[in-house]
Amino acid sequence: MAKFEEVGPHAPITESIRVDLVHPRARLGVTIRAVVAVVIVAIMLFPVIWLALTMVKTRPDAVAVPPKFIPYFPEGLLSDWCMVPQLNKDGTPKLGKDGQPVLKERDVCFDVTLEGIVGLFFERRTLTPAQQKQYMESPEFGWADRILLRRGLVITGPSEFVDRFRNSLIIAGTSTVLAVTFGLLAAYAFSRFDIQGKPDFLFFILSTRMLPPVVVTIPIFLMYRQLGIYDTHIGMILLYTVFNLSLSVWLLKGFLDEIPKEYEEAALVDGYSRMQAFRKVVLPQAATGIAATTVFCLIFAWNEYAFSLMLTSDVARTMPPSIASTQGAGGIEWAIIATASMLFLIPVVVITFALRQHLLRGVTFGAIRQ
Repeated sequence: MAKFEEVGPHAPITESIRVDLVHPRARLGVTIRAVVAVVIVAIMLFPVIWLALTMVKTRPDAVAVPPKFIPYFPEGLLSDWCMVPQLNKDGTPKLGKDGQPVLKERDVCFDVTLEGIVGLFFERRTLTPAQQKQYMESPEFGWADRILLRRGLVITGPSEFVDRFRNSLIIAGTSTVLAVTFGLLAAYAFSRFDIQGKPDFLFFILSTRMLPPVVVTIPIFLMYRQLGIYDTHIGMILLYTVFNLSLSVWLLKGFLDEIPKEYEEAALVDGYSRMQAFRKVVLPQAATGIAATTVFCLIFAWNEYAFSLMLTSDVARTMPPSIASTQGAGGIEWAIIATASMLFLIPVVVITFALRQHLLRGVTFGAIRQ
């Protein structure tokens, strides 16, 4: 039997002592787990991949049965920057009868994929073949017009998606900040002070989430019409703040309960006021919980559908109902829906990625108690 003269992580491994650090079965287990993880990630990301592919599909490809996974880019749908001049044998551009260079299509060009993006920001209508030919001869159109003209469409004005996206940012962002702020103050009070009837208050706050939103939509609709806040940003911000408040209070109270009170007591002994101790001692310790609560509240307000559909019509409507009701001149515009959905994912993904360092600690905070 070989004897180890030195024990520890820095012990030398010589030619005379060969140690198989990983058993073959252990390596096989690691490989299997890695393959399973890759498969699970691929399954979870498949809807996003399908959205990205649908963004660049033509309408026949988007509704094809069986579904077409790889988009097909037909000829004749390419815009001007995909055209290159034909060259003579001497390398000079070949000129036509009008003295202009004769153009040909590039071998590979994917600008047809921009139709979904153009359609997202502009309203369109269908042209007859005669109208399409007339519009194509006009030199006043820009790149967006030319992309749609090759599909028999013409831009008639700006789309509503820009306003809907701005409404989602304003309503979801403001309601999340208010819900987390008020929830943090309420959770601190419930965590640090002896309040008469505390369990009853906490249960009452939690009971506001026991009914699905659609059940209370009609009473809220009637109340909003009487108060004059139907289809307003203030009304939607107020509603989302109230519905997120119970989640915020309960999550943050659990986080604050895990912060030892001795930290604040030491700060108070040193001459800090209660507010100073809260701001300089508690808030840094609760940063992970605040980050996790912010993400959860933002996701609810950002993705909420029923309230936005029933309590708004035009001014304050957000993205989810607008995406679901997208209709084009010839039916459902799947490329535009896919583009809008991908755009809708970006803010939440960016915020979640920015808070990723706090998020894992925040969602597991409180699992191990003192």
